[in-house]
Amino acid sequence: MWTVSSYVLRQKLAGRKQYPLVLMLEPLFRCNLACAGCGKIQYPAHILKKDLSPEECFRAVDECGAPMVSIPGGEPLMHPQIAEIVEGLVTRKKYIYLCTNALLLKEKLNLFKPSKYLTFSVHLDGQREEHDLAVCREGGYDIAVDAIKEALSRGFRVTTNTTLFDGADPKSVRAFFDDMMELGLEGMMLSPGYSYDKAPDQKHFLGRARTRRMFRAILSNRKKNWRFNLSPLFLEFLMGKRTYPCTPWGMPTYNVFGWQKPCYLLQDGYAETFAELLSTTNWSNYGTESGNPACANCMVHSGYEASAVNATFSSLEGFLATVKATLFDGYRDEEALRLLDEPQAPVHPLVQIATTSEPLQETRV
Repeated sequence: MWTVSSYVLRQKLAGRKQYPLVLMLEPLFRCNLACAGCGKIQYPAHILKKDLSPEECFRAVDECGAPMVSIPGGEPLMHPQIAEIVEGLVTRKKYIYLCTNALLLKEKLNLFKPSKYLTFSVHLDGQREEHDLAVCREGGYDIAVDAIKEALSRGFRVTTNTTLFDGADPKSVRAFFDDMMELGLEGMMLSPGYSYDKAPDQKHFLGRARTRRMFRAILSNRKKNWRFNLSPLFLEFLMGKRTYPCTPWGMPTYNVFGWQKPCYLLQDGYAETFAELLSTTNWSNYGTESGNPACANCMVHSGYEASAVNATFSSLEGFLATVKATLFDGYRDEEALRLLDEPQAPVHPLVQIATTSEPLQETRV
């Protein structure tokens, strides 16, 4: 928290309006799962065989300068030099979130050393049934939980990363929070699903109104022991208590193609350098306020958490709101309690392979 706070304040004092908070470093696209809500493994075979070298990763990290590096994929633990990449980033004192489905985590733990700079961010999309359904792999939840326990026992920092789709049961999600806190996790990250163009299933992504309704039910009346690895103002944004413009430059993406324009979720070309990404991307074309239909329903952390962090340090009001949310606010909400008792529509398996030409429409509540 101190590293991020001091970094953001330095950017503010320098008068920089566009600065990165987290580098999304994708060293590969291949994976050992085929989740229907993810479009990464839909690339052709010759692309899935590609890896970023450690030198390419270090160059991107140094060029970007963000204090935190998230390593998604694909499955990063399938990279043959992932230990070397992590070691190099630890040496640079970057805070690393190595995102993994944990299927390989237990057998790969010996490649790493516990460090305050390294956190394993384990992808879990809810309790056992919900997670296994989302990742299209029976038994995936149990493997991941077993790996989490092993990592914690060896002194590693561990968080979870949860993506929620339409039909998620708020009661089950809240029970999932209890399960994760009982394991001893450091924190939990949440985000609504985003409709990747390449994702096989396009029918279960949330519109903005349904996102706010669902997260209001989940995050109101919260328990004191729940710990989230997110800006508290971003959580309020998900609940519909705040509105923010998107800041896609806050979490830039570097992968085997280069610097991805404009963000982790959209592909509108690539730049060779980070400076070129900032200077040649028409940022006004993105975010809900732009009118871009591809951005109409997005509320994902990669676009809006940086906005919330910026709000914290842009005014005394934002700073005090963050302090209040962190220390005092349980978000008591009687209507949200009633939402928990609403019957949930059955969740259909995310196994559809055919693409759909029907655009995702906003659902107004």
